[in-house]
Amino acid sequence: MSKDSLSSDVQQIRALIDRWAEAVRREDLPAIRADHDANILMFDVPPPFLSRGIEAYMATWQLFLSNVEKPVTFAFDDIEITAGGDVAFATAKGRCVNIDRAGKREPLEFRLTMGLKKIDGKWRVLHEHHSLPSLN
Repeated sequence: MSKDSLSSDVQQIRALIDRWAEAVRREDLPAIRADHDANILMFDVPPPFLSRGIEAYMATWQLFLSNVEKPVTFAFDDIEITAGGDVAFATAKGRCVNIDRAGKREPLEFRLTMGLKKIDGKWRVLHEHHSLPSLN
């Protein structure tokens, strides 16, 4: 695999992450799911901690969008992408603003890891993992 094609893959994955984050900010559910595989596996911060399949994945977004400050903050820094011929992973630090049960604004910094596979020439998210740093 040439260096140029690897660079192109990294650019395509970066664009995918940017589209996805923008879709979350717009609360655009079809666009949130657009680049995710039907069999996605996600590990998340709030329960359910494991969601398998696109419908379960999308149900977590209903919960997220009902508990965040509007307009939605959802942004990433320090995005790092490692791509091979047909598999890749990406990591990043993310930010959002949750509204807790008492109605208090709660800015959160979280970690993102994505596992991707190139299927029919297009990158698809097969695994997504969100986590919060330990408070210790």
